[in-house]
Amino acid sequence: MVHGWRADAERWLFSVFTYCKADFETVVVDNSGDPQIAGWLAGRAAERLRVIALDPPLGFAAAVNAGIEAAAGEVVVLFDPGVELKGDAIAPLLEVLADPTVVVAGPFGLRGQSTMKEFEESAGPEVDAIEGYCMAFRRDDALAVGGFDPRFRFYRIADVELSFRLRDRGGRAVAVSGLPLEKHEHRLWDSTEPRERERLSRRNMYRFLDRWRGREDLLVGQ
Repeated sequence: MVHGWRADAERWLFSVFTYCKADFETVVVDNSGDPQIAGWLAGRAAERLRVIALDPPLGFAAAVNAGIEAAAGEVVVLFDPGVELKGDAIAPLLEVLADPTVVVAGPFGLRGQSTMKEFEESAGPEVDAIEGYCMAFRRDDALAVGGFDPRFRFYRIADVELSFRLRDRGGRAVAVSGLPLEKHEHRLWDSTEPRERERLSRRNMYRFLDRWRGREDLLVGQ
């Protein structure tokens, strides 16, 4: 999903087309509201590249859902444009998802610290949630739980909340270590004024707790 920052999107696109060995289609959701970004993406048309332009732009979760709904593949791998592939990071994710007990996978796992109110990075392999920097799941599973909660207009915790809804149907979240990826600057975080991002993050945590408070059975470390 592109919110702006063309250079980041170019770097990500180049890395995907260079290293992905699977049969794939790239769906880029243009949520920037920027005519220059729209013009650039229109000029990037390719057989394996499809652009979904949102006008006006939507909140984070609703924009991601537009991409999930438009996707043609069985598996969706959600990327933040700040992530760059350095090798084939897709094949290992598809291999993990070939296990029907796994409902979400990715390189960046999270575990609750004996509480739903605080999550920390975890190498897993079994984790409570997968961060949305790179997050793989079956499209049908995501649609079955309603996709991302559209109330999450800011991105924080939206990935955790979706992970819990996918897992609540009986599946596992698995962190896949050693994938050839590099995380660059996260623009949505860095471009938001610190006080405002703290406020939005807190609001999203309250939304998450409204639904999942009391479900410590879903914390794999318990």
